[in-house]
Amino acid sequence: MSIFSRMSDIINSNINAILDKAEDPEKMVRLIIQEMEEALVEVRSTAARAIADNKELSRRQEYLDTEASEWGRKAEVAINKGRDDLAKGALVERNKAFEAAQALSKDAQILNETLSKLNEDVGALQAKIKDAKARQNAITMRGQAAHSRLGVRRQLAEHSIDDAMQRFENYERRMDELEGQIEAYDMGQKTLADEISDLERDEAIDAELAEMKARMANETGANGPEPVQPPPHNDTDKSANG
Repeated sequence: MSIFSRMSDIINSNINAILDKAEDPEKMVRLIIQEMEEALVEVRSTAARAIADNKELSRRQEYLDTEASEWGRKAEVAINKGRDDLAKGALVERNKAFEAAQALSKDAQILNETLSKLNEDVGALQAKIKDAKARQNAITMRGQAAHSRLGVRRQLAEHSIDDAMQRFENYERRMDELEGQIEAYDMGQKTLADEISDLERDEAIDAELAEMKARMANETGANGPEPVQPPPHNDTDKSANG
């Protein structure tokens, strides 16, 4: 498991604990980003120690390589002087230094692979922090809106809106009844304005009636009286009388 994976587990556990106490959306998001930044600091510290170890391995490996070369040179000097015993001893020391350098080389390879992985982890965590900060405002606003809606829902659940509206309608009904009582007292009573309106209406009817009579009289005078028609002639009655 990489350092980043381990830190992700730690962050996730802390985030879950924060979410359980999600009373303040803005504070929640800020704490999440803070956890991620703290994880980034720890990963970088681990990487810094790995880089220091790698440098130390490089120095030791360089020293052992130099020492192996030096023992090889000494073995050659001993051979030239006819001291094979010393040459053998020098070769033994050269091989020890060479083997130690080879072991350090393997350790350095493993450490380099670890550094490469740490570099990827740092880059991935930096990208996540950047993305979280870019989305921080939106997440905060969504959290605040959600809490506001939750508060409204709780109020609706605790205080029935239907009951409130029913009480409101009851008050309206009481006002209607009071106004009806007032209007009932005024029924059958005419005000001065009502009586004057009645007189004006009567005058208008009288004028209209007089105008109609005059028009009908004019029409009758212009056409003259209707002629009286004689009774129809009956031949049967005439022959009976003759």
